[in-house]
Amino acid sequence: MAQNINQLRQEFATKKKELSTLRSTLNQQNKEKEEAFRAIRSSRDKVKARTGQIKKLKEDRDQLTKDVRNLKKDRNKLNESVKKESSVKKELDEKKKSLQGKIDTKETPSMFKKQIEELEFKLETEALQYNKEKEIRKTLNELKSKYKKVAAVEELWKEVKSSTTNLPQARREAQESHKLVQEKAEQSQQKHEEMLALYKQIKQCREEEKPNAQKYVELKKAYEATQIELTEVQKRVDELSKLFKEDSEQSYKAKAKKKTDEVQEKMKKGKKLSTEDILAFQAIKN
Repeated sequence: MAQNINQLRQEFATKKKELSTLRSTLNQQNKEKEEAFRAIRSSRDKVKARTGQIKKLKEDRDQLTKDVRNLKKDRNKLNESVKKESSVKKELDEKKKSLQGKIDTKETPSMFKKQIEELEFKLETEALQYNKEKEIRKTLNELKSKYKKVAAVEELWKEVKSSTTNLPQARREAQESHKLVQEKAEQSQQKHEEMLALYKQIKQCREEEKPNAQKYVELKKAYEATQIELTEVQKRVDELSKLFKEDSEQSYKAKAKKKTDEVQEKMKKGKKLSTEDILAFQAIKN
């Protein structure tokens, strides 16, 4: 029996040391497991942040692309306007060229108009001889004919002047519109390139996460295995501890009974009790 108790005490001491080692191992495994988890979370936080950036960039890029489409429509309209104004100017230049040398540029519609009004007034207010009236009417018809030609030329000059002003303005507006289209298109392309760079970073983050995720799974398994082993060892330590406590109580009771019997035997025989006997007997009674 004594040999069996000694073996159990040796096992108890061994298990307690094993328990201490397992607790230390479990703490270290938990630390490493949490470090791996933090690395995973860091990678995922980076992915989340970049995903948010991509979403914003995509919204901006799509808006810029839409602006480019609308601006191209405006630019095309302005180019059509330039084409139209250029055609008008060309036509007017041809008319202007055809009239050069045929009309006295010093003559003006107002000059002929004044002469026409004077002759018409003379016909209405004066009593003229037939030949004189006929001559005046002939002159009047010639003046009216010249008036129409000169008035047409003057109107042509106005159109040429207007065209000379409109065409450069239309060209400036078309050029400005084209420049704006290019700027918006460049901004859209820049946003797109930023998105591609972020997609590349996300891919890199996910690649970095893989070994950490694998490490975390392995550490978690090892941690759980150690937990199970520790629980089993703790259970055995508790069993042995309880066993030794019960054995100690039984041993104490046996010793107490033996001492009580010895004291009572001395008292029956009238032997003198020693101080040790008295103290032991009182302790047992208590």
